[in-house]
Formats: sequence, C-alpha cells, structure tokens
Amino acid sequence: MLPYLSLLLAVTSAVQASPAPTPHARAHRRARAPVAALEAGAQALIMAQPDIDALTAQAPVLAMAASNLQMAAYSLTAAPVAFAAPVFFWDGDDDEDVGEPVWLDQAQADVADSVYRAARQALNQNQYEKAADLFRGIRDRYPRSTYVPNTYYWQAFALYRTGAEDNLRAAQEALRTQASRYPKATTRRDAAVLLRRVQGALARGGDAEAAEDVTADAESAAPMTPTTPPAGTGPVTIGRAPRPGRALRNESCDDDDDIRIAALNAVLQMDPDRAVPLLKTVLARRDDGSACLRRKAVFLLSQKRTSETSSLLLNAVRSDPDQEVREQAVFWLSQVPGDETVAALDSILRDARTDEDIQDKAIFALSQHHSARAGVILRDFAARRDVSSDMREKAIFWLGQNRSTENADFLKGLFTKVETSDLKEKIIFSLSQMGGSDNYRWLMDIALNQNEDIEIRKKALFWAGQGHNVDVADLVKLYDTMNDREMKEQLIFVYSQRREEAALDKLFQIGKNDPDRELRKKAIFWIGQSRSPRAAQYLQELINQ
Repeated sequence: MLPYLSLLLAVTSAVQASPAPTPHARAHRRARAPVAALEAGAQALIMAQPDIDALTAQAPVLAMAASNLQMAAYSLTAAPVAFAAPVFFWDGDDDEDVGEPVWLDQAQADVADSVYRAARQALNQNQYEKAADLFRGIRDRYPRSTYVPNTYYWQAFALYRTGAEDNLRAAQEALRTQASRYPKATTRRDAAVLLRRVQGALARGGDAEAAEDVTADAESAAPMTPTTPPAGTGPVTIGRAPRPGRALRNESCDDDDDIRIAALNAVLQMDPDRAVPLLKTVLARRDDGSACLRRKAVFLLSQKRTSETSSLLLNAVRSDPDQEVREQAVFWLSQVPGDETVAALDSILRDARTDEDIQDKAIFALSQHHSARAGVILRDFAARRDVSSDMREKAIFWLGQNRSTENADFLKGLFTKVETSDLKEKIIFSLSQMGGSDNYRWLMDIALNQNEDIEIRKKALFWAGQGHNVDVADLVKLYDTMNDREMKEQLIFVYSQRREEAALDKLFQIGKNDPDRELRKKAIFWIGQSRSPRAAQYLQELINQ
C-alpha cells in the first residue's frame, strides 16, 4: 500500500489551485477597435500554437478561431456593444454602424429611474416601438429628470431600428430637437452620427431634402480640389512610409470624421456611382487630419464592387503615408473577389520592399480567395527562403486552413526542405488541421521516425492523437513497443486527451504496472484529471491497497 500511497501523495502535491480571476473593470466607453487590430488580434490567437507540455486540448479552438477570423474583422459594422452598469449587450444586426454610447449611471433618487430601466429593457429585447414610447414618456411625465437630455437620442435610436419611414422622420425630429435644446448632452456626438444614418435611410426612400444633406456632408469629406503631397516628396514604396506617416497611427479620430464617413456610407447606399468618385477623392487627400477619413474610406470602398476597387486599394497600399491605411487597404482586399485582386496581392508579396505588417495582411487576404491562383501564390511564398520564417509560418498556417490535396502534398514535401524546427512544427500543425486519414498517417510516421528531433516527434504524436483517424487501439499498442522514455510520456498525455475507454484502461495499466516510477506518477496524475467514475474508483482502490 505504501508505494502507491506515496505515488498519490507525490502527484497530489504537484497540483496547485488556480488563482482566482480578477474581476473585470466596468466599461465606461464603447470599444472601437480598428479593423486591422481585430484581424491582428484574431490571427495572433490562431498562430499561438499550444505548448504540448502545458496540455492544450485547444485544437478545436484554434480551428474555430481560423474560421471566425474573417467574421471578427467583418463585424466592424455589427459589433456587440457593452454598456456600463447595469450591464447589457446590444446585438447589432443592422448592416450599418450606429453610434451607441454607454448607459450612464444616474442619481439613485431620480424619479424617472424605473421608467428609464423599463425603456432600456424594451430596447434590449428589440421592442423598439415600446422603447421609443417609454423614452418619450420620460419627458412628458418627468420633464425635470436628469435622463431627459439623452432620451431624445435613445428614442431616435429605437425609431431608427424599426426602419419605417414615419419613424425615421420622427427620429430625425428628435435628434434635431436634442441638438437645439441640449447641445451638451452626453449623447450628442453619437446623435450627430445617427442623424446621418437616419437621413441616409430617408434619402434611399426618395427624400430629396435628406439626400441633399448627406451629399453635402459627404462632399465635405472629399473636397473638389484635394490637397496633394508636397512637390518633391517622391513615391512612397510599399510599407516604407516616412516616419511622420507612421505617427498618424496614434492620431485621434474625432467624431466629425465619423459624421462625414456616415454621410459617405449613406451616399454609397443611395448612389454608388456618385460615392466611388468621392471615396477616390478622400483617398487622395494628404492634408493634416485626413488619415482617419482615409482609414475608413478603404473599408467603404471594399464594399463596393467596381472595376476600379482592386486598383484603388492597391494604390493606397503603395502610396498612402499612413501605415494603418496601408494595412487596412491590404486587409480589405480579402473582401474583393476577382483575378485582379489576386494579382494585386501577388505583386505586394513579390515586392522585396514590402514590410512584414503588409505581408501579413496580404497573406491573410490571399487565404480568403479560394482560387487555384491564390493557392499557388501562397505555396510559392511558403517555400521562399528570402523572406522571414514568421511570414513563411503564417503562409503555412493558412494553407492548412484551405484543405486540398495540393496543399497537403506541398506541405509534406516542404517538411523535408525547411531549415528550422519552428517551420516543421507549423507544417505538422497545419496538416493536423486539414484532417484526413492520409495526413494523420503521415503524422504518425513522423512520430515514429527516430531520425527526427524528439520535440518534432512529440508534436507529431500529439496532433496525430487529437484526430479521430488514428485508432486508439494503435496508440495503445504503440506504448509497449516504444523504447524512448520521452515518447512514452507523450503517449501518456495523448491517452489523457482521448475519450475512449481503451485509453483510460491503458492509463490504469501504466499507473499500476509500469516499472518506471515516474511514468506511473504521470499516468496517475492524468487519471486524476479524468471525470470518469471509473477513474475515481481506480484511485480509491490504489489508496486502499
């Protein structure tokens, strides 16, 4: 009994309690992450291959993150918004981005508090007519309430969401009333943007006055004679902007830009042929303070499919002095179909002067074009030795997300030619994401190849074990034929990740009979992590011996 009890105590002492999660601070303002930041953050999650010894079981998460990456970026116009206490979330399902400021904490003693809460609840439940009536009712019943200034915005927002023409006109009137009576209301900036949305919707329904207003605002973002770069500046090469341009990344994008972009978007929906020339003029601007407009203009342009779209975005990549404009222009090429777009992305990757931030976006954009030509370009890039390993790894990753025989065969061939273990690990991971019996058999062959580095073999074994194409019976038999102790440790971990009873039975056997005390301890540890009632019974029997 004592040997087994000492093993259990040794395993138990190694388990430490996880630290309590720190509470999240309240959100006091709406998150407005730029598209490039969304895409970069998602891709960072995807590319972070889990450490084997730390136990992942995260392969499905990585695969889901890859498929969700495009949606995370595309949700620029439909992102959920968190509000301050009490917290509630707005599920934006419109195709336009409407300003939604945070709910403000009000005095506890405000007489309109209960009505205000009811109005918020109705809005959260998509009961727009009811919400509008309740917000308007606050002004009628409690004209001295501190809620009154912002009720105009929320009433208009609810009316706008209904989409009915009469409600749109009522929303427009409410917003204009707020502007004249309460110019210092905390929702005024968002209300100005919402007004352009409302007017855009009215203009699309044939309202000439509203159309005139949004067109005038759009033209203010694109003056007839755009400011051009100073003479003698010379062309800006891809990804090699002057330092002043890079500094614009931290420029404060104020709400006036949002208002003008809202107007441009309204014109785009109302009269695309008029909007595209306006967007071209915006992108040609180089005056101080126009970078924010240009960043937003590349997105709007990508949503309009014209014969010029690809060339205009590529021109922004090549010539815009702002790094974020260039990165977003490349990223949004992922949304523009056609051979011209693929050719533009190819030219970006072939240019030796392209910096890695731009290359990164170009690789992603190509991965979203599921054409034979795009696949060839990505494979060629992954094989290049004149680019960084980081960029090659990203190309390899995205090849793994586009399942095809050509990509699988290419990656297997590339495995024998790459120079670093990091590249080999990415190839192993990408093939595991493709699935298929042939790919998992190849992974098992790598795991059993004693000429390969032990860490590479362990990674191959782990990812092979994650797939359903490898029979658990084969994995169980492998333990007794394996001479390498590190590989046996890895097999124990692989068994712990399987859900079949045979894998648990093998852990039982190792924990009880293996002559290597350390391997028995590892098996007992992973048995202790199992939720199976059989595992608890097994441990109890060990203790009682």
